[in-house]
Amino acid sequence: MTLTQPLVSLQAPKDISLAQIEAELHNIWQTYSQEEGLAATRATTFSFLVYEPDETQPLLAANRFYSGPVDGIAGPRTTAAIKAAQKAYSLEITGKATPELLTKLRAELHQNNGQEKNPAYSPDLASAGIADAIAASNPCRIITLCPTADSNEGVSTQVSASCPIHKRSQSTLICCEYITLSGTAQALERIGGMITELMIPELPKFIWWKAAPDCDYSLFKRLVAEGDRLIFDSTTFKQPEVSLKTLAELIEKGVAIADLSWARLAPWQELTAEAFDPPERRDAIWQVDRLTIDYEKGNMAQPVMFLGWIASRLQWLPVSYHQEGGDYDIVKVKFLTKDQKTVEAELAGIPLTNPGQIIGDLISLKLGSSNSEADCCTVLCSESTGCMRMEVGGGAQACTFRQVTDVSDQNTEQLLGRQLQRWGRDLLYEESMAVTYQILQLVQD
Repeated sequence: MTLTQPLVSLQAPKDISLAQIEAELHNIWQTYSQEEGLAATRATTFSFLVYEPDETQPLLAANRFYSGPVDGIAGPRTTAAIKAAQKAYSLEITGKATPELLTKLRAELHQNNGQEKNPAYSPDLASAGIADAIAASNPCRIITLCPTADSNEGVSTQVSASCPIHKRSQSTLICCEYITLSGTAQALERIGGMITELMIPELPKFIWWKAAPDCDYSLFKRLVAEGDRLIFDSTTFKQPEVSLKTLAELIEKGVAIADLSWARLAPWQELTAEAFDPPERRDAIWQVDRLTIDYEKGNMAQPVMFLGWIASRLQWLPVSYHQEGGDYDIVKVKFLTKDQKTVEAELAGIPLTNPGQIIGDLISLKLGSSNSEADCCTVLCSESTGCMRMEVGGGAQACTFRQVTDVSDQNTEQLLGRQLQRWGRDLLYEESMAVTYQILQLVQD
């Protein structure tokens, strides 16, 4: 999903009251048509609600470094705004939010006492992000919830609207409208009914919950009941073992769920299947009883879901889960095959000097067998150094090696865009999560 054209803003973010939301949005379209002689097509495809616990984008917007919509989607626009703020505060320019930057932004906002400052960044100077791509493809409504730690118990509201300029067709613009609600978690909880009413009736409702699932939070439970599909990214979970079990339980209750972390496993799954696709190797997959998965230390969601996937395909039953810890956070899982043979799997979190953008990405994996006569040894690596530990393990000369090349469209923005174009349930994901749940049920508290 690529855009080369910027958006034209019908209305920059404007502070209003909760009661004025629908009237103000209606006024935006009406005013623009009167002034420009153009009609604007609005929100006719779906509602997209984002729960955004990260305060970076709202702080950038409040301090006028970011003048695009606060949509909870950290694409190129937000990166450019972060760089502008880092330059203004004489910080190292990395394009990534740091505690030092957030401290500066909070202090600046407090010092200005809510007064506007001149923008230090224009969204039209950077390439379009995924929110722009969404707007270009679909006239939708994006609602962003920004929980804050303020003592103020009220909820502040902003509305805005943008249209991709290359979508002009005769006298019509296809546009997206944005609603941003900021307040404490308790304040947002109190207006839960109003939040769900803002999602347009009879249109699909996507919920991107950018936090761990919290079934004790009434707003989360309300959105689960109202949404047609909930989107998560389990690589951000602080306690992936706990949160993945919660996702599996929600799936069991019939909730349609998508996980961006699961989508990142697709190249590994495809190459694993491809390695055993030749006729002479198809039976060899059943000889596999040794599995080693190396991943970037910090989050084990991807490796345990990959383990759940392959176990579900080969009908392995998990019977034990042992955490050895150490520098590599070693976890060992045992399974029984349908023939009552033992399968041993090892997950190892590898500390990297230069970590990637996604904590917990797979680095390499090895499928092997205790049967020295079996022709099933297969090694997949994300890069040349990823295979080093697998080679040290011995038997490399008898293994099939495959390279998992860097996939440019596996970043969060592109994965999210694809999820908003998909409908229905992902049965493979659900079957794999059922086995992942069985594995994590063995974890000793």
